[in-house]
Amino acid sequence: MVLNRRERCLEHACFYEIIKYLKRGDVLVFNDTKVIPARFLGQKPSGAKVEVLLVKPKDSAWEHWEAMVRPGKRLKSGDEVVIDDEASILVLDRVSGGMRLVRIKGKDTPYNIIEKKGKVPLPPYIRGNGRASKHYQTVYARVDGSVAAPTAGFHFTEELLDKLRSCGIELAYVTLHVGPGTFRPVKVDDVRKHEMHCEDYNISSDTAERINKAKKEGRRIIAVGTTVVRCLESSSDEEGFVLFGKGSTDLFIFPGYKFKVVDGMVTNFHLPKSTLLMLVSAFAGYDFVMEAYKVAIERRYRFYSFGDAMLII
Repeated sequence: MVLNRRERCLEHACFYEIIKYLKRGDVLVFNDTKVIPARFLGQKPSGAKVEVLLVKPKDSAWEHWEAMVRPGKRLKSGDEVVIDDEASILVLDRVSGGMRLVRIKGKDTPYNIIEKKGKVPLPPYIRGNGRASKHYQTVYARVDGSVAAPTAGFHFTEELLDKLRSCGIELAYVTLHVGPGTFRPVKVDDVRKHEMHCEDYNISSDTAERINKAKKEGRRIIAVGTTVVRCLESSSDEEGFVLFGKGSTDLFIFPGYKFKVVDGMVTNFHLPKSTLLMLVSAFAGYDFVMEAYKVAIERRYRFYSFGDAMLII
């Protein structure tokens, strides 16, 4: 589905036709984060089953992590979750947001333990096996660190990326490691009181220069996914120019927000009460988005991670 904000009209197209809605000189910005096998199923020495989801590394060796544990009430500091005879996860402390600080222990390096013994944390609505896990990654993913995929990028193939380049569309990449907090529903009546989890990002000097050059020349910056929107808007100055470097963001965008960098967006169809839908509504206008979603439901568009796409220009 293609939404034109200026004319307040929508069209229906196949995703490979995105090229005809873009202009030579447009800059498409992608999130090149890579989903890691961050989910572990283990047990306490008592035999009780435990699930651990690694969320954010606390050191460069990936030994210490902030993690979500389930059932959380049964795990205290000092408890050990046994993965197998070669690896375990030690609970060290409680941290904010109901998370735990944990340490990965074993006969191998923490990185190798994660790669060999962890599972890709598929969304709960995907009844997956190995096949689903293989497809839960963008074709341009390269920087390890996410526990969820930036799913707007699923629609791009290597062939389509090549066609975009040949049509004079610039491709740029940022990295924002997606955490589970992005998908946490808003449960408060006053959305301003909803707390977003911090997510780490990195923008290279080359990417920042290319985006800023395009902004100066009046060319469009089109974000592929809400994670890219949050990354660019978090890293920009008041004039809308992007600053390079590493940082973290808990930016929550909802209607009333004034966008500084992004001129267009590729996104999926999102759930009610989600921060993702609120971001899209802030960008395209709440009433317009609700009209579009009504049409999407009538036409049986697919929602969720492997669903259909929306281009907003």
